[in-house]
Amino acid sequence: MTELTTLETRLTEAEAALHVLATGGQRQVVDIGTGGRVAYTAANVAEMRLYIAGLKNQIAKLKGLSKRAPIYVEF
Repeated sequence: MTELTTLETRLTEAEAALHVLATGGQRQVVDIGTGGRVAYTAANVAEMRLYIAGLKNQIAKLKGLSKRAPIYVEF
């Protein structure tokens, strides 16, 4: 797999695991790609969200997209 495909796969797995945790799951294990796995529980959902944000940033860089989200102004 290419690096982009690998990152997108990890992102999909991490988002699915976060969904399970958010809806009452006990523990989810996610492959972090450095030859290891991390178990996330409801107690460390914030860490999982940071991991997901990091994956999204890496994917954006590989696709040549800006890291900043668009700014919306409403009056």
